[in-house]
Amino acid sequence: MSTGFELAPQLAPELDRHVEQLVEALRSPATGLATARRWGRRLAVPLLAGQRLLVAGNGGSAAEAQHLTAELVGRYVTERPPLSAIALHAETSSLTAIGNDYGAAAAYARQVAAHGRDGDTLLLLSTSGRSENVLAAAGQARSQGLTVWAMTGPAPNPLAAGADEALCVAGADTSVVQEVHLVAIHALCEALDAEIATVTAP
Repeated sequence: MSTGFELAPQLAPELDRHVEQLVEALRSPATGLATARRWGRRLAVPLLAGQRLLVAGNGGSAAEAQHLTAELVGRYVTERPPLSAIALHAETSSLTAIGNDYGAAAAYARQVAAHGRDGDTLLLLSTSGRSENVLAAAGQARSQGLTVWAMTGPAPNPLAAGADEALCVAGADTSVVQEVHLVAIHALCEALDAEIATVTAP
């Protein structure tokens, strides 16, 4: 497949392979980007009513979690009220204190216990779907009555199994999975904004 990029010969094959993998993952029915749009529509009314979206991940997934919360607290494209969304990894003092006192596996679960309320949603991102701290957070959230969603790499994996719903990217490469997660985040935001526009229309 030709990508149309004009690159130095020593770089082109690697980038072409990466782009081909990315397109394949985006087009795969297993990835299910429609799930992200459904999540966006489902979040609109609860977030407008004051419920919270808690989001967490590690490494690149943490960066994507914070990208999502920035779009909701700020805005994606259109003007709308700010929405409550918290990236748990960004609470650095809490994160390090919990890690020091309770261990790294509790870093997100304890924050879910503190911030999560019945009716809130927890979205967890993990390319492997096996990170101990996100699995613990999922378990804590389920025990408190939160809805748990997961964005992961290929299924099956423990996080997808422990979530109410999961978007599992059909890509073996970590960078491809993370890039598709970002597309999914934007799809979620677009659908959420569209639903808010609908429910708040005069």
